[in-house]
Amino acid sequence: MSGLLIVGAGGFARETAQAVRAAGAGGPRLLGHLDDDPALHGTEVDGVPVLGGCDLVHELPGAQVVVCVGNPRDYASRARLVRRLGLPEHRYAMVVHPSAAVSASSAVGPGSVLLAHSVLTAAVRVGAHVAVMPHVVLTHDDVVGDFATLASGVRLGGGARLERGAYVGAGSLVREYTVVGAWSLIGMGSTVLRDVPPGEVWIGSPARRLREADVPALDEIRADGVDVGPRPAERMESPVI
Repeated sequence: MSGLLIVGAGGFARETAQAVRAAGAGGPRLLGHLDDDPALHGTEVDGVPVLGGCDLVHELPGAQVVVCVGNPRDYASRARLVRRLGLPEHRYAMVVHPSAAVSASSAVGPGSVLLAHSVLTAAVRVGAHVAVMPHVVLTHDDVVGDFATLASGVRLGGGARLERGAYVGAGSLVREYTVVGAWSLIGMGSTVLRDVPPGEVWIGSPARRLREADVPALDEIRADGVDVGPRPAERMESPVI
């Protein structure tokens, strides 16, 4: 069976399904959603059938797959599910909304989704299983690591880097040549003016450290052999230089 399976049936998955539909005849044939919630099996979400649980991908070896799960409360869930499924790289599709602008010098990895009006200007590198929400702008030489999430309206200055699993909240700005560390979370509407270490939550404008990331994100970092021991939060009124 050829076509596309969307793993997940929540908000991000539904948006991805609409991006596939917007592509029309030029895009893949959408087979349906897969979700581990048995209450959804046999139902439809926005007119797209929920065929069964996520492990059904192994019973449909001819179908391509995109994993569309995750939210700010557990943004490591996409990485866990990709590990659990254990599919070879060639099974993963890339979904790009027809209104997205991707330059010829930019590259996007397997399993990644670029939603409506996202822009990759010049020599942008987007890894695998990345979620790029509507109206995100990635400018020259930006690098986005695997499993990162850029919520709607995010803007990255030139040469910025989001490391593996980083989550940047809606409407946030990241200064040029700034690094957001692996599995860190940037709160919505923040302005990041300096490098963010791995496994931390930063908020505000200018952004400051609030606390360490939640357990699922820290577990991902530790699995990579990185020490992310706790340290005290900064006072929120302290200046950022």
